[in-house]
Amino acid sequence: MDGFKHTKGGIRMKRIPLDAMKDRLELNLRDDTPVIVRPLIEQDRPLVAEAYRRLSPEARYQRFWTRTGEMLGDAMLDRLVEQNPSSHMTWTVLDPAREFPGVGGASWWRNPEKPGEAEISAMVLDGDQSRGIGTLLLAVMWLTAFRAGVEHLVGYTLIENRRAANWMRDCGGRGEWDGYKLAFHWRLDDLDCLPETPAAADLASWLADLAPGIL
Repeated sequence: MDGFKHTKGGIRMKRIPLDAMKDRLELNLRDDTPVIVRPLIEQDRPLVAEAYRRLSPEARYQRFWTRTGEMLGDAMLDRLVEQNPSSHMTWTVLDPAREFPGVGGASWWRNPEKPGEAEISAMVLDGDQSRGIGTLLLAVMWLTAFRAGVEHLVGYTLIENRRAANWMRDCGGRGEWDGYKLAFHWRLDDLDCLPETPAAADLASWLADLAPGIL
């Protein structure tokens, strides 16, 4: 598969070498807030740890499926910060006007047993939810995973997290129940399957806007 057409936005995406990836994007959120979107680096370890500490217990449970404390362990910090563009990426959204700039982040990990599949996860601080940051991060994950040769993404959520489940469905994720959690799947080569929802329209718009800078 050499690429795919985004017929709604009139763009054609093509994979290019990973070493050509842009590592920093400056853009505005839908509410016109200027933000920086970029991959995590080693120096971001304190930022990630503090973002985790600032999550509410409920948000922490919904993202990490644990209720244990406000400290993020070194193993998870390593997993988030150590980047490999062919198998794992974590990006963050930063508001440079704030004293604490972090507002959200997202990761994808390639499945070693299914190389065409990658699992995604995202975190947005409680006070910054419903601003479209999650949809922006999904677009970044979509494009960076596609460049790496990933064919489809899968995201998981607990069944009681209806907000996340509804959002993933509205963004075009095809959901299924495995007896414990909900799994949502996206095929990265077909944007025409996106539903007629505001979230999917926002996702398609971000994909069109960001593709030239990431691909």
